[in-house]
Amino acid sequence: MPNPEDLPTQCVEVHVTHIDQLFNAIDPSPFHSRDLDADADDYIVKYAKELPKNAALELLIHLDQPPGNLAKLGLVEQAIRAHFEASAQSTQAQLKDLFKRGRTSLLIGLAFLSASIGVSQWLGSDSGAGLHAMQILQQSIVIGGWVAMWRPMEIFLYDWWPVAARIRLLRRLSRLKVTVRMGNADQKTV
Repeated sequence: MPNPEDLPTQCVEVHVTHIDQLFNAIDPSPFHSRDLDADADDYIVKYAKELPKNAALELLIHLDQPPGNLAKLGLVEQAIRAHFEASAQSTQAQLKDLFKRGRTSLLIGLAFLSASIGVSQWLGSDSGAGLHAMQILQQSIVIGGWVAMWRPMEIFLYDWWPVAARIRLLRRLSRLKVTVRMGNADQKTV
């Protein structure tokens, strides 16, 4: 696997008037650990999702007005990286919960399927009148048992991999380089 420093860098650009526009105004945390604004987070994640998966990522922030405290600019990269790392950890916990729900659903589904097959066979041992109706009932019970397997199969075949892909993307974003460009001419790398 190539060294990340050797890969081409892909840039996500954001334009804001004040640096605080990037962050959630309601979050009472100190600046360096505040959450990103939901719109800023959505924009950055959606844009980064479209970029090549092996490229290093950079966030270029076009800033119209410098903050009153220029030391804040030094914390921007740390705050953004911390936000995406926390999001990755939260999404990892969601994936863990999904697999736990899948295992529980699988146990319930297998128990119900086993019971359905057992009832169907028990009904089949009675070869009395209404054989055709009994076969329909048997098959209906078995089909019901297989339907009980639908949710665990959905989880283990389809639901987990988009969550895992999001975790990989958030981990990439937690390592992105952040550059702040003030006004039209000045450039400051943080």
